Amino acid sequence: MPRESSAAKSARTEQIIAILKNAYPNAHCELNFTTPLELLVATILSAQCTDKQVNIVTQDLFKKYRSAADYAAAPVEDLQQDIRRIGFFRNKARNIKACCQLLLEKHGGEVPNTMEQLTELAGVGRKTANVVLGNVFNVNIGVVVDTHVARLSERLNFTREKSPEKIEQDLMKLLPQNDWCLFSHLLIWHGRRRCYARNPDCVNCELKALCPTGEKRLSATISKEAIRVGIKTRKLKQAVPSK
Repeated sequence: MPRESSAAKSARTEQIIAILKNAYPNAHCELNFTTPLELLVATILSAQCTDKQVNIVTQDLFKKYRSAADYAAAPVEDLQQDIRRIGFFRNKARNIKACCQLLLEKHGGEVPNTMEQLTELAGVGRKTANVVLGNVFNVNIGVVVDTHVARLSERLNFTREKSPEKIEQDLMKLLPQNDWCLFSHLLIWHGRRRCYARNPDCVNCELKALCPTGEKRLSATISKEAIRVGIKTRKLKQAVPSK
C-alpha cells in the first residue's frame, strides 16, 4: 500500500469518525457510575478486566462505599474481599484505599479535575485520568488508549506506535480535540461489536472501504475462496468419467 499523505489520512479519518458516529449514535463509557468517585474507582478496577465484570462487582461495592472517607477508613482486607472477583484485586484494593486517602488529604474528598492532580493519586495513570476528565468533566485533555483503541488504531493505519502513550500522541495530532473523548468510545464500541481481536467481521464492517487492514483481509479471503472453488471444480471434473 502506498504511503498515505497527511491530507489523505485526515480526510479518511473524518470519514471514519462520521461513519462510526452514525453506526454508534449512543456510544458512551460502559462502566456504570453516578458520581466522579464511582467512575474513578470503576476505572481503576477495569485495568486488565472487562467492563462487564467491573459492573457486576461495583453494583454492591458502590452501595457499601459512598464516599472517599468510606474507602479510606475500610480495612484493606475487607476491600480486597469486596472486589476479589476482579483480577489483581489485592493491588487494586490497596490503590483505591491509598487514592481515597489522598483525596481526603489534598482535595477534601472530592475528585479533582486536572490531569496533574489526578495522576498524583495512587493507581491513577494517564488513561484513567483521561476517562474521568472526559466522561465526568467533559474535558478533552487526551485520548483514552485501551486495548481496543490500540488495536483498531493500528488496523486503521492511524499509528505505527505500540505504546499507549505514543499511540495517544499520534491520535491527538490526527483528531479534532472536541472528538477526543467520543472517539475512544467509538473505537471501543466498534472493537467490541465488529472489529474483534480474533476473526474481525470485515465482510460486514462499516469501515471496510476505508480500512487498509480490512482490504487486505477481504482480498485474502476472496483468494482463498477462489482457490477452494477451483480445487472443488477440478475434483468434480476428475470424478466425471470422460465419454
